[in-house]
Amino acid sequence: MRALLSFTLLLLVTGPALAANPLDDDTLSGKDRYERCLSLVEQNPSAALSAATAWRDQGGVAAAEHCQALALVALKRYREAGAKLDQLGHDPNIAAGADRAELLDQAGNAWLLAGVPSSADESFTAALTYAAGDRDILFDRARARGARQDWAGAEKDLTVVLSGDPQRVDVLVLRASARHAQGRKAEARADIDQALALYQDYPDALLERGEMKAETGDNAGALADWQRVIATQPTGEAARTAKAHIAELQAPKPPVTAPPPAKPAKPAAKKK
Repeated sequence: MRALLSFTLLLLVTGPALAANPLDDDTLSGKDRYERCLSLVEQNPSAALSAATAWRDQGGVAAAEHCQALALVALKRYREAGAKLDQLGHDPNIAAGADRAELLDQAGNAWLLAGVPSSADESFTAALTYAAGDRDILFDRARARGARQDWAGAEKDLTVVLSGDPQRVDVLVLRASARHAQGRKAEARADIDQALALYQDYPDALLERGEMKAETGDNAGALADWQRVIATQPTGEAARTAKAHIAELQAPKPPVTAPPPAKPAKPAAKKK
């Protein structure tokens, strides 16, 4: 997620110096105070949130509120961060178009972290009204649409991204997932093959190809792909996923038991 906005937003800082505040320094300009606040977010997000709130209350306006939002993200209070970033991005008095696009993109990413992909989709769509065709925002919206299982919408955005940058391996893998979810397995495999031709050990592509192989009964091929993930990327989420897939593949299957024999039908009672 992008952390800094352009100088346009930074100039929207007013108000007096703050007492008993890590950002208090009469010599600091608005831009310098904002950068100090961002540094504090990395060091101590709780302190940064308190300092930015005091700064906003005494006239800090946009820069203080943006620092507040980033502190909320660092504290994993993603819903609050998403709402605050959306508010900033939709306020025409806060920032110019490019900055509003960036704020709304950040809002979308916060909503994704919060597990609210519908709100993320709305934020990314709003961002694109100020940055039409921005490939990074389109990719972000595709992630939100995938999380909503809007596979066709995700694929459409990813295809636009690839039209401008056909060697984006991450985009190829995500489009493969979207196509596979729609049942278009040959096209999905073509995307994965292209991704691996560009980056032969790309872990997400190997994970996806392994799943495709397992689905067709090629357990040996799936196992080879997942073991390759672990060998080339031994730590991280991809390795954990690969190990989980291998464990599932190798887990003993319960024995198949024959159903009990059907009871013979009782003869119909004779009519008297």
